[in-house]
Formats: sequence, structure tokens, C-alpha cells
Amino acid sequence: MSEQRDCLCADLDAASVDREVRLCGWVQRRRDHGGVIFIDLRDRSGLVQVVFDPDREQQFAVAESVRSEYVLQVVGRVRLRPEGTVNPDLPTGEIELLGLKITVLNSAEPLPFPIEDPDTGEALRLRYRYLDLRSDRMQRNLRLRHQVIRALRGYLDDRDFVEMETPVLTRSTPEGARDYLVPSRVHPGQFFALPQSPQLFKQLLMVSGFERYYQIARCFRDEDLRADRQPEFTQLDIEMSFVDEGGVMETMEEMVRSVFESVLSITLPKPLPTLTYAEAIKRFGTDRPDLRIPLELVDIADLMAEVEFKVFAGPATTPGSRVAVLRVPGGAALSRQQIDSYTEFVKQFGAGGLAYIKVNNLADGTNGLQSPILKFLPDDVVQQVMQRSGAEDGDLLFFGADRARVVNDALGGLRIRLGHDLDLVAQGWRPLWVVEFPLLEEDSEAGRWVALHHPFTAPHPEDVPLLDSDRGVVRSRAYDLVLNGTEIGGGSIRIHQSAIQQKVFEALGLDEAQAKAQFGFLLDALRYGAPPHGGIAFGIDRIVSMAAGEESIRDVIAFPKTQKASCLLTDAPGEVDAEQMRELGLRLSSAAQTGSKTAD
Repeated sequence: MSEQRDCLCADLDAASVDREVRLCGWVQRRRDHGGVIFIDLRDRSGLVQVVFDPDREQQFAVAESVRSEYVLQVVGRVRLRPEGTVNPDLPTGEIELLGLKITVLNSAEPLPFPIEDPDTGEALRLRYRYLDLRSDRMQRNLRLRHQVIRALRGYLDDRDFVEMETPVLTRSTPEGARDYLVPSRVHPGQFFALPQSPQLFKQLLMVSGFERYYQIARCFRDEDLRADRQPEFTQLDIEMSFVDEGGVMETMEEMVRSVFESVLSITLPKPLPTLTYAEAIKRFGTDRPDLRIPLELVDIADLMAEVEFKVFAGPATTPGSRVAVLRVPGGAALSRQQIDSYTEFVKQFGAGGLAYIKVNNLADGTNGLQSPILKFLPDDVVQQVMQRSGAEDGDLLFFGADRARVVNDALGGLRIRLGHDLDLVAQGWRPLWVVEFPLLEEDSEAGRWVALHHPFTAPHPEDVPLLDSDRGVVRSRAYDLVLNGTEIGGGSIRIHQSAIQQKVFEALGLDEAQAKAQFGFLLDALRYGAPPHGGIAFGIDRIVSMAAGEESIRDVIAFPKTQKASCLLTDAPGEVDAEQMRELGLRLSSAAQTGSKTAD
């Protein structure tokens, strides 16, 4: 045979008894029990126990010399394990292999950490990633990733989507994050950019008449990192012609449902619920609501407009502000210390404090309530707040009163924190669509309008005239798929008419010359029979990490970067020699030279 083995460990079971087999793999562990050597041999399929008796002296001596992670070839005969030694937790636990021959294919030095030790620090794991990837956890995670991608491809292939590649070296265009730039040796002083997404190219493919495109695309963004961000990441990129929002959402919803069913044996709701952006913000304070948490924000600004308590009355009568209440069932049991900790929590969102009312006994009116703010509020207003919030005995009401964004962020974040702290998070998967996002948002610091998603998102047809008069209320034809509080996919119907695209550019502060300089190739393409089209992109890393139960996408990527965007395995990024720099027409500034010596 051309292979060094004739079967895998997990292929063996009781039906294999008396069969002589040849296996290859790593030593999971070696044990010496009264002169008999037991080796747990591991390959990609699983584990099998191999027994070496001392009557085969030469083979026994080799078995006695091996250690964890040695690479072996073993020839043996399958037999049933002795009575009382069956391992029901192991797929091959009924049998073992009587070792007849053992060959060391490679030895292993003492390991820098036990491979299956869950307490090993991430820095050490990433430094020796090739060892970390041998663990059950990482093998399982990356095989799950493969299964998810295979299922996605299968679904799209069956529906006449064409998998196509788009350039990795392209031009820099403003898409939100910083670009990674690549200097050109052939064109001194000029730079390629690594793509933040294939957005413009997939639109050009629609203009080219392919109608249904997809790509498992590598994307690059030079931005500050966190658990769900990497400088390079993978997304499923999709574009379709001759569709509206409903067409894209229906096809993609069925795809996600199909993948969850085939890979995870999980049945998702059909159809998925849909919320408008405005409703999601109003009820949950965020456009990524976690529907597993049964807490909602309730507006009470109209009740507070006439009260003397300026903390509430001011925002209640100020445009762009909000007064809302969050009811916490059973929250009256929270201690003052716990409430103070939540007060500190909301301050990170810009909130000045966190007012509250404990509901001890509604039947006693305000005498049954407990709060420092009750003395500032009329009894009838307090009773209306109780009714509107649905308060019951034993509840706690938290209040937010400030600029709308501060209230949304603070109470929205508090809602999530309380859900986890008080064990209110339901089990399972709760996906939903969020639609009708604003097209633009005002950047007060820069003094201009910016695209909420990207500048190629189509405005709602009814709102196009408002681009000249009231840009803040213009709705987009965008849609996000949210799962358990995490956005796993987002897209939109695109602008396919050059005149409207130019109008949106103008709203973003780009005149005709600037738009042509940055996006001239797109504007030109839209003039040559561009079809109506729309698409979506799904974060593969996010989806797999959630399916695997991991908090960080680094644990579902084979070779990720750290939070400082460095690779501990290869020690990248690193310095390059002076000759390479000269060829590219580059030289380091004095500040960069200092930084390169002190970087970690």
C-alpha cells in the first residue's frame, strides 16, 4: 500500500475482533501497569488503546521508551477488552489492540504545556499553535468550521450561485475602517489596499450579468481588535440580481436554517421574526437585540414632561433625548451594593447615574415603593409609570434619562448584564431580521453625514427626495440577521442607478470630482445597464464560534492574531531589510524606528 496505515483508529469496533491492522498516530498517553504497557494512540478520527506485553521484548522496549506526542506506526490484532475494563465513554471502548509491532516515526521533545490543559494561557497556546491545534477542542472547532462552510457551499451551489474570486490587491476606497496598504515596487509612491470586503467587485459582477455570485472571502481591516474582530477574517459574500429585500432575506433565511439543521441538528423558527430598526432601538436599546432575555425598555417621556424633577423633565422635553424605564422581575431583592455596581456599569456609556424604584407592595400605593426619587415625582405620575411598565410586587424599575443614544446604550447594555447576572437568558437560538435602518447618521465631531452601512446602500424609494431636505430620516433598504444578540450577517439592496449613487455621494460630502476620483469605475459601470441587485455578507468566524460555544473567534481560526494584531507563532509583523525598503521607495521615520525597537 502507498499509505503507512490501512485504517483509522475510530474504524475499529467489536466487529473488527481478530483483524490485524496497521495504524499511525500520536501518543495521547502511555501507562505502565504491572509490566504491561498501555498506549492510547490518537489520529484524526479518534483514539484506540494499544497493549504491549513483555513477552515481545524488542517491541516492549520500544513501547516503554515512547512519550506523549511521539508519532508511531503500530501493527496489532484487535481483541475485546477484558471484562470490567470496557470504557463506555470511548467509541472504541469495547476493544483494544494487542501490539505486535511498533515503529517510532518521530519523537517529541517535552511539551511546553499539556495539550488538553484548559488552564493554559492563550499567549502560550498561540506561540505553539501547532500543538494547541492537536487538542480535542480545537480539532472539533475547526472540523465544525469545515462542516459549516461545506454546507453553505452546497446550499448555494444547488441554487445556481457561481463561486468567484475577487482581487486581494485593489485600490484604497473609504469603507469605514482603515485599509491595510501594500506599496507597489513597479509603481513607486503608489499603493494597493487589501480589501475590507469584495463590495464593489461583487456589484460589478452583477453588472457583468452573472446574477448569482458567492465567495468565501478573506477580508482585511486595520482596526482595534476585540473578541469578535481580527485584522483578517472570513466572510461568506453573496450578491443577487433582480431581487428586492424579501427575495434576498427569504433565500438567506432558508440557507441559515438549512445549515443549522444539517450541521447542528437545530431547527430554527420559520419564518424568522422581523423588527424595524426603530422598533428594535425602542424596545431593546440596540439594533442587535438578544431575544433570549425577556426585558424591554418602555418610553415614559410623556409622563415626565410636566414634573418638577429636572433630571427627567429636561430630557423629556428636549428633542433627541429619551426617558425610559427597564422593569426587572424580582429585582427588588437586589442589594444596594448590587444597584451601585449597576450604576457604575452604565457610566461607561456616558450615563450620569441610574435612578431606580423598588416595588415592594403595589397595593400600598407609593408607600409600597422604595426609592430616593419618589419625593420628586407626583403620586399620579408614579402610578402611571407602574401601569405602563407592567410592574408587579417584587420588581425593580431602572430609569434612563439623557440623550437618546446614551439612554439606549446604557439601558440596552444593562439589559444584557442583568439578563446574565439574574439567569434570565433562555436556552436555545433566537434569530431575527432587523430592517429599515437609517441610511445616514450625523457625525457631529466631523460635521458631516456618514453612511450607517456603506455608501452603496440604496435609500428607500419613498425617501429619496429627503436626501436634499431631511437626511436624518431617510431609510435604507438594509437588513441584518441577528442571532442571540450578535449580528451574523448584514446586507442591503444596492444603488444600481448612477444618478442616485451620485446623489448619495453628495449627501456624504463628496462632490462630483471627488466621487469620480474614488469611485469612477463604479459610476461608469452603473451607466451600462446595471440590473437591480442586492446582497449580504455573513461572518463565518462569528457563526462558527457561536455554534462551537466559544467566546472568541480566535478559537475557531487556525492561525489567528492576538488583540495587538500580532502573530506569536511567526513573530509577525516583523522588520524587513534595508534593500527591500529601498526597492519599494520607503524608509522609516525616526518615530517608526523607535517604535520597531520597543514593540512587543
